[in-house]
Amino acid sequence: MLEGARWPVSLGRVSANPLLMLGLPKGSLEESTKNLFAKAGWKITTSSRSYKPSIDDPELDGRFVRAQEVSRYVEHGFFDCGLTGFDWIQENGSDVVEVMDLVYSRASVLKSRWVLCVPESSSVKTIADLAGKRVATELLNTTKRFFEAKGVKAEIEFSWGATEVKVPDLVDAIVDITETGSSLRANKLRIVDTLLETNTKFIANKASWANPAKRKKIETIALLLRGALEAGSKVGLKLNAPKKALDKIVNCVPSLRNPTISPLSNPDWVALETIIDESVVREIIPLLKELGAEGIVEYPLNKVVY
Repeated sequence: MLEGARWPVSLGRVSANPLLMLGLPKGSLEESTKNLFAKAGWKITTSSRSYKPSIDDPELDGRFVRAQEVSRYVEHGFFDCGLTGFDWIQENGSDVVEVMDLVYSRASVLKSRWVLCVPESSSVKTIADLAGKRVATELLNTTKRFFEAKGVKAEIEFSWGATEVKVPDLVDAIVDITETGSSLRANKLRIVDTLLETNTKFIANKASWANPAKRKKIETIALLLRGALEAGSKVGLKLNAPKKALDKIVNCVPSLRNPTISPLSNPDWVALETIIDESVVREIIPLLKELGAEGIVEYPLNKVVY
């Protein structure tokens, strides 16, 4: 076992409650991860240069490390659980439990893609055209396996960053990650092929997952993180509605199940409350007003648990 696997002992876990060591991604996902946990119910605070966060839960401790390293540290027992990309689980060949998908990022809720790119002016049209050429990437092992599976021999070299600026002067092609493609377009790059899609995953160490108390805590975190993500695209809506128009109002208001309807002191009116997709609010509020609804209030949500 790696020496680091003794880390939990050196941290002095003396609490009678299960204490999870949580691996959190340092860098571009750091702020969005802290925001997600805040919505889920955990306040994570750090100083500007600290890798050791403060978490307002006595059962949780954690560290911020590079996302590239989280899956290895979870596999070897440094962390009981953690958040990292599917790409780095694959790159490291980590043997871990994938508890749940967490599709979020600093820029959008879209999955990211690792893509093979060349300059717009390049004559390369397919991966086969890169035989004998040089390709730079941070996702080294995955790229090597991809080229081997395609039967193409190329020189694959590790890139320490700013990969998109290395073509065409230093390399013939790159494999880089993109969400929206805006950076690739800005650097006049063209996509030749897609290696894989990736998103953040909540993962667990196999021994920790087999421990009933730790598994229960991990599942609780997963439940509330999922609820926080679900709430990100939804809002609450409440209003007062005249009874004579209630059927029409109910028919035009989507909800998770059925809207909550409560009586008011005026027998001709009721209060209605529901949860809807934020994207449809702008369509619904004018219609509700036309149907006689009053006191319409839209409010944000922290969690939606099905």
